[in-house]
Amino acid sequence: MMSFIWTLIIGAIIGAIGGAITSTSMGWIANIAAGLVGSWLGEKLLGSWGPHMADMAIFPSIIGAVVVVVVVSWLMTKMSN
Repeated sequence: MMSFIWTLIIGAIIGAIGGAITSTSMGWIANIAAGLVGSWLGEKLLGSWGPHMADMAIFPSIIGAVVVVVVVSWLMTKMSN
C-alpha cells in the first residue's frame, strides 16, 4: 500500500513539474494522471535512464509529462473552439 501511495506522490510531483515547464495550471488529479501517463510514455520512448524514484526514471518521466500536458492542453483548446 505504501508503494502505491509513494507512486502517486511522485507521479503528482512529476506532473506538477511538467505543468510548470509548460506554464499550464492543472489540478492535483490531473497532475497525478499526467505524471503517471507521462512516466510510462517517457520510459517507453526514451528508456529508463537517470535517477529513479518509485520505480520511475525521473528525466524521461518529466519529458513524457511535458508531452502529455502539451497534447492534453492542445486537445482541450481544440475542443473548446
